Amino acid sequence: TWIKNTKIPPTKAAWGSFNNAHDKVLHRMHTILDSVSNLNDPKQGSIAQQTGDMYASAMDSTAIEKAGIQPLRNDLDHIASIKNADDIIHEVAREYKNGEGTLFSFHVGPGTKHSMIERVHLNQGGLGLPNRNYYIKKNSQFKQLRNAYQHYIATVLSLSGDPKSTADREANDIIDLETKMAEASKPPVKLRNPQANYHLLTIRKLDDQTPNIDWKNVFNQMNIGVDTVQVGQPEFYRQLSDLVNSTPVSVWKAYLRFHLISGYASWLSSPYAKANFNFSRLLSGQKKRQPRWKRASALVDHTLGDALGQLYVKRYFPPKDKKYMKNLVNNLQNTYRNRLKHEAWMSDSTKAKAIAKLNALVKKIGYPDEWKDYSSIEINSKNIIKNLRHYGQWHYKYMIDKLGKPVDRNEWFMTPPTVNSYYNPSFNEVVFPAGILQPPFYYPGADDAVNYGAVGMVIGHEMTHGFDDQGSQYDKKGDLHNWWTKMDSIRFHQRTQKLVKQYDKYTVLDSLHVNGKLTLGENIADNGGLAIAYAAFQKTPEAKGGKKIDGLTPDQRFFLAYAQVWRMKERPKYKRFAIHNDVHSPPKYRVIGPASNMTAFYKAFDVQPSDSMYRPDSVRAKIW
Repeated sequence: TWIKNTKIPPTKAAWGSFNNAHDKVLHRMHTILDSVSNLNDPKQGSIAQQTGDMYASAMDSTAIEKAGIQPLRNDLDHIASIKNADDIIHEVAREYKNGEGTLFSFHVGPGTKHSMIERVHLNQGGLGLPNRNYYIKKNSQFKQLRNAYQHYIATVLSLSGDPKSTADREANDIIDLETKMAEASKPPVKLRNPQANYHLLTIRKLDDQTPNIDWKNVFNQMNIGVDTVQVGQPEFYRQLSDLVNSTPVSVWKAYLRFHLISGYASWLSSPYAKANFNFSRLLSGQKKRQPRWKRASALVDHTLGDALGQLYVKRYFPPKDKKYMKNLVNNLQNTYRNRLKHEAWMSDSTKAKAIAKLNALVKKIGYPDEWKDYSSIEINSKNIIKNLRHYGQWHYKYMIDKLGKPVDRNEWFMTPPTVNSYYNPSFNEVVFPAGILQPPFYYPGADDAVNYGAVGMVIGHEMTHGFDDQGSQYDKKGDLHNWWTKMDSIRFHQRTQKLVKQYDKYTVLDSLHVNGKLTLGENIADNGGLAIAYAAFQKTPEAKGGKKIDGLTPDQRFFLAYAQVWRMKERPKYKRFAIHNDVHSPPKYRVIGPASNMTAFYKAFDVQPSDSMYRPDSVRAKIW
């Protein structure tokens, strides 16, 4: 009935429970930001001043239209002054320090095999389309997107001052350059193997592999003093080194100019913003841009999330909700522990290490204990690009300052208003921001069947990520380290292959299928999370009492609550985009897949072999 009656808003590529909850959060943030942006002379550097002025600068469309491309003029002049290959890499380094890097992917984070050490990470990057497949595959959909991307590049370069014929030629050259980078990049499925994407190299070794990039010099410019770096895909950097030397400097200048402008296009004057949206809508199917206040609210959350988060949780996340969630998480953890003890397919030695990892799990709920301090960032109400640049410079320094210090395991990587959750293998932690702790995920004081089926499954899902095909390769400390016996690894792989085969058969559009290998980790987490949540729910007095509500048993209410969390309508273009990029299965199969593997579901609804969701017991996947 919901699917039949629901229409996707023109400002959305999809609409469902997550979108509805996120929209509610945006309205809440809007209320907060409207109030602080209208304060008279708030103290400089205060939360109210910074969040209010960032929001006001994003809302000031008159100033943005008047400025045009001028806020990026100094950066464009820097690019115009490039004379040789060395200058190219130095310009990329300069942009990273300003918070807007391209060409390769760079960040500072815990070492994959030594998670207490902060390391420099280098990964493949440099592409304007979502991933390698968009450049390589020959079917008509990908060709159309490549043509649209080339048109977008030409439009941006033309708007910035190039004659149309020059812009068209440069766009073609940029597509050729990015295609060569794509050919040296790994596809999404191969990026899911942490062992294959781990290479700890000395700077000297990296220099040897990339003779046209002087990394010591680059890192000196970036204020990085390290002897070793973690490189995800060395083959990409070997190709990049060759391209730096073989590609004409004029092409690199056009490439850097386009990516700089495109990175800020959403907050430049309307010709740039419209060009950016007109291209992005071809990927998502979204019909119209969101209202400016929604985009501005989301921007403040993205940049000053800990500041806005403090205001958000004070108003919208009472202590009783945090207390309930703590109890719920602990209940699921205890249930998980008991199930691990009785897993018949695992040896005792592997079980003991799995339980030790579960016992060491860190649980973060609602908001961090320590907030990031943004007070040093200069933010004013009149210049959004300058504000974004100042934030980028602060964030870069914040990241670089981690080097040489112990890893701060109290840090959060989502903001409190976020409608999502995550498992971090390097920290062995599950994190549930306040934003997701609202209907339809969590109902204060509601039926336990509903809360266990909805947010309980989300909790179980994140816990299971510690034991999916990727997370299971990390130990209790968060280090990439094998703790499995050989035979248990074989058994685990055999069980996961049932899920790969199951999800490979699901179709999305015509003959387009779910990619069972790409989505394996999330499918393991969905199946395990639902099973753990159900087992935990069975301990509650409500489940044991068996009382019906609205004619539904507790088990039926549990599964219906789970299904309603994932109800979603998606535009065809968005479905296609998600299949090629999203490691999650389509929402429909996030319900059908796990439920059809659970005996309890068959009993709850008396599912028979003639029913469409029936799957013979021999092919049902069960891991956790």
